[in-house]
Amino acid sequence: QALLVESGGGLVQPGGSLRLSCAASGSISSVNTMGWYRQSPGKERELVATITSVGTPNYADSAKGRFTISRDNAKNTMYLQMNSLKPEDTAVYYCNVDGYTSYDLHFDAWGPGTLVTVSS
Repeated sequence: QALLVESGGGLVQPGGSLRLSCAASGSISSVNTMGWYRQSPGKERELVATITSVGTPNYADSAKGRFTISRDNAKNTMYLQMNSLKPEDTAVYYCNVDGYTSYDLHFDAWGPGTLVTVSS
C-alpha cells in the first residue's frame, strides 16, 4: 500500500501564497494520476487540480490562473503552488494518488489532509 503525507498548510492572509506538498511512500511500483482535492465545512469534497504521470495538468475553474500543480516523479511527490489566495479557498486540502504497488496491485490512496485558512 501507499502512505501519503501532506504538508504546507497554514494560515495566510488574502492575496498571499502557500505551497502544499504530498509525498507518497511505501511499496510503490508506479504512480499514475495525482491530484489535489479540498473540502470546506458543510460542503462536499471537490477537485482542485490533477496531474498525469507525464505532467499534464487539469484545473478546476476556481484554481485556473492562481494555482499550479507539479510533481517530481523521482520522489513520488506532488506540489500545489497557490497564489492570490481568497477566503473561499479555506478548506482541508487532500492529496490523492493512483498507482500500483511492487506486487502489481492497484491502489487509490488519500492523505489525511492539511488545513488551509485564508483570513485577515
